[in-house]
Amino acid sequence: MSGRRASDRDATSASPASAGSRTPLVPGSWLGVLGGGQLGRMFCHAAQSLGYRVCVLDPAGDSPAGSVAERHLRADYLDTAALDELGALCAAVTTEFENVPAQALERLSARTIVAPSAASVAVAQDRIGEKDFVRSAGLATAPYRALRSLDDLADAPDALFPGIVKLARLGYDGKGQVPVADVDEARAAFVELGSVPCVLERRVALRRELSVLLARGFDGRSRAWPVCENVHARGILARTTMPARVNDALAQRAVDVARQLADALAYVGVLCVELFVLDDAALLVNEIAPRPHNSGHATIDACVTSQFEQQARVLAGWPLGDTRALAPAVMVNLLGDLWHDPSTGALREPDWSAVLRHGSAKLHLYGKREARRGRKMGHLTVLGSTPDEADRVAATIEAALGIASEPAR
Repeated sequence: MSGRRASDRDATSASPASAGSRTPLVPGSWLGVLGGGQLGRMFCHAAQSLGYRVCVLDPAGDSPAGSVAERHLRADYLDTAALDELGALCAAVTTEFENVPAQALERLSARTIVAPSAASVAVAQDRIGEKDFVRSAGLATAPYRALRSLDDLADAPDALFPGIVKLARLGYDGKGQVPVADVDEARAAFVELGSVPCVLERRVALRRELSVLLARGFDGRSRAWPVCENVHARGILARTTMPARVNDALAQRAVDVARQLADALAYVGVLCVELFVLDDAALLVNEIAPRPHNSGHATIDACVTSQFEQQARVLAGWPLGDTRALAPAVMVNLLGDLWHDPSTGALREPDWSAVLRHGSAKLHLYGKREARRGRKMGHLTVLGSTPDEADRVAATIEAALGIASEPAR
């Protein structure tokens, strides 16, 4: 099995401390977070356990993070008065999703510490810029072409098909993506998506989808968690296994790719790099996420330091925590579909006894009031003495809840 030894090697290969080191913030200080979703909620819990107070800026009145933070500024992300108030109150500010406008982070950085930087987040906000950056860092992606107008498809090579046309900005969880078989379908997809900037990306034959979560501090040191293997359904992450069932050499290559990108970005914070593994074991960078990630949720229960505690440690200026896995784990997303009766469509509470009767299962619900189909309402993590044991228990729970389970690889 992989992952555990790969993350151990990270700690010993970290770069020496640099001028980026700073005095840690005293517990009781205020930390800020832009965004009120579940990632912000779990950040709040982790930061509060370290003794910090958290202020959330989010436009929603009942956001998961805003409901648990010490303070909630209900305002738009570009509300200058709210940004200035957040910057004056908080000794450091982070973000919980990449679509926070980079200009909001730029304004905050004039008043307080911001991590990750506006420049790092801006790279991940645009698929064209992201893929160009990955290539400029010397790393591979699937073949692609930027589409800014229909003229960009005039000489599109056959090698890009079959492909996927993806919105360059604001697409997530499979939204804003259209599979295409040829250039005519690509033209139609471009128009369907609003004739705004897109990327045409060749569909590649995958053996696995992996993700690497790592944290990088102000001093340039970094630590990675065990590499994760992901399964998606309808474009949404369905299940993550940690550590991934790949050999140690492949796991280490995946970690090296993530570190190379983090260093190229001069990144500070928690970063996720999603990777495709091809049949010949080649690694392609799919996407980067400048924040904690859904595929890293197992770290809460299965690792010495969770991705959210690590995010708080980085922001507050503390040394990075140990990222070793204490046990293999499987994480299963809980979508709003579970709250809809499959026969009648009526709303009802899922049978949580099907989860909690298993002593190795950990249930995390996000406090969202409306259970919409496809909406991430929570997750469960199953720990095991082996990956196979965790996988078996997770499959049993999925069957009891009515979640279609992908077979173990």
